[in-house]
Amino acid sequence: MATVVGVRFKNCGKIYNFEIDGLEAAKGDRVVVESEFGLSIGSVILAPSQVDQPERELKKVLRIATEDDLRQKCENEDFERQARSFCLERIMARGLPMKLVCSEVTLDRKRIVFYFTADGRIDFRELVKDLAAKFKTRIEMRQIGVRDKAKMVGGLGLCGKELCCRMFLTSFEPISIKMAKQQELVLNTGKLSGICGRLMCCLGFEYNEGGRDQTSRTDESDVQITAAEETIAAQAAEGWVAPEAACCTPEPPSVATSQTETQGEQKKAEGFRKHKRRRRYRKKAKKDE
Repeated sequence: MATVVGVRFKNCGKIYNFEIDGLEAAKGDRVVVESEFGLSIGSVILAPSQVDQPERELKKVLRIATEDDLRQKCENEDFERQARSFCLERIMARGLPMKLVCSEVTLDRKRIVFYFTADGRIDFRELVKDLAAKFKTRIEMRQIGVRDKAKMVGGLGLCGKELCCRMFLTSFEPISIKMAKQQELVLNTGKLSGICGRLMCCLGFEYNEGGRDQTSRTDESDVQITAAEETIAAQAAEGWVAPEAACCTPEPPSVATSQTETQGEQKKAEGFRKHKRRRRYRKKAKKDE
């Protein structure tokens, strides 16, 4: 068995499991872990738990973050801003059709990751050479989508509040116009799109929450109907009939009543035919005159 904790690196980011070897890490602690990018500082979100057989080999928590680690992280934030400014300068100098979003540096500064958006594939080999010659470390370029860009940069939605993907949504789910129809919203893409240009994430969130509420209400009504049916069945077994049911139940029409109605309809049809014949005779008599 292995003891793992859930660690998150970014605000509203995904939670990753890391193995701890005898370390006492509680929820809310800052820890230094060995991630795929290198050394990083994250926050413990899920308390330690026992796992029998992990699906894949887990990275380990190296230590609890010290003051030196936190100071190094603050210095790295200044270094990230400098790297981003230099990268923007080289992108403009080479005329590359790409938009730089942000840069990220590992704790030991052995790798710098640049996130950008573009409409298609970009040949950034010369740009990577310029960056490597400047910073003397490993350079990695990552192309992301417009929704990921909005999550990183942040902003305000049409409702005036901070973006849902920035506040509490940890992952992006498929969103369709069907969700807007279900909520009886105006089918205008301009009003239903967020600052990223895609359908707003809150459409899917409210659609799923409304579906759960409707399901729970349906389940409660089914339980009430079932209970009422059981009560009526028990009363019928005892020979008791509700007075409302006895007085409100319609009786089937008798054969005599149906025959009377049929005769009345026949008389009306015969009278209508006679009336048409009289009118025809009058018109003919006027022509003869």
